[in-house]
Amino acid sequence: MRVVVVGGTGNVGTAVLRRLVEARAAGDRGGVDIVGVARRLPDVHVEPYRSAVWHAVDVGAPDAVDQLAAIFTGADAVVHLAWALQPTHDIPTQYRTNVTGTANVLEAVARASVPQVVVASSVGTYRGVDVDGKRTPVDESWPADGIPTATYSIHKAANESAMDAFEADHPSVTVTRMRPGLIFQRDAAAEIRGLFLGHLVPMSIVRWIRWLVLPLPYPFVFQAVHADDVADAYWRAIDRRAGGAFNIAASPVLTPPRLARAFGMLGAVRVPLWLIRGIVTLTWRLRLQPTDAGWVDIAAGVPIMRTDRARSVLGWEARHTSEDALRALVAGFADGANLPASAPLRG
Repeated sequence: MRVVVVGGTGNVGTAVLRRLVEARAAGDRGGVDIVGVARRLPDVHVEPYRSAVWHAVDVGAPDAVDQLAAIFTGADAVVHLAWALQPTHDIPTQYRTNVTGTANVLEAVARASVPQVVVASSVGTYRGVDVDGKRTPVDESWPADGIPTATYSIHKAANESAMDAFEADHPSVTVTRMRPGLIFQRDAAAEIRGLFLGHLVPMSIVRWIRWLVLPLPYPFVFQAVHADDVADAYWRAIDRRAGGAFNIAASPVLTPPRLARAFGMLGAVRVPLWLIRGIVTLTWRLRLQPTDAGWVDIAAGVPIMRTDRARSVLGWEARHTSEDALRALVAGFADGANLPASAPLRG
């Protein structure tokens, strides 16, 4: 089996490579040949990157389809993980990678006659709910038209629409959509700090806040999952050539008190949503931190997902709790964890 991983150097991509290396070592499907695609190539002397054959491609470039189609030829599955969360002050640049890049990957899959494409979607693609709506978990049929005030959500919803059209035009291709909650692992600490807090905030800040309380709005209730568990779901979808959408999340649902415990803080205190949104907007406009208010709207508005389909179709179960996954990330912050072999993960 030949699997191409587009965006194979980031948080999820690195975990997917690790899982594919495990499958190769176990002799699953008669062995797995791994091909990696990234805009910035990793250190190929370090695992899991040295187990792949690498190609440097910018998925949003004008000639990306030709490059990708050549790489995809002969593949049994393409996993598409390439995504740009930054710069939030330059939406066209994000769109180029996120939406144009996904369209280019899908076109290359069709041109190369790849039988399966597995695309990284997200809980962020779902239509938002109010506080009461969070009490009723949703399945994969919930509308995937996004939260209109969040660029990330708008781009994910655009890709869902693109996959709908692709499925209609190419019924012979199995299209798989992974919709995980927040994805954590220790090795991603530097990347996540840079993406959401900026480099002015030291990762060791988690050591300074243990005697504080965590101020969060009541609607900040969401799900998380360890990167290795997400990667296992990707492999199971490839191994079974399972199509359709899959919600991927671990238990328990993360609430403000659970978040505070994971960070080792004294507790959580409820604050108004408008206040947090205003602070985030002001500091973002002043370029003190890179996260815009759309992420506040995502945290407050995304529904809680049911994961029954992943269990029944993929036989998937999370091996780590959501709290374990978050604690691993927090430990990575405290230790300054990074992965120098990968440009994204070295922060």
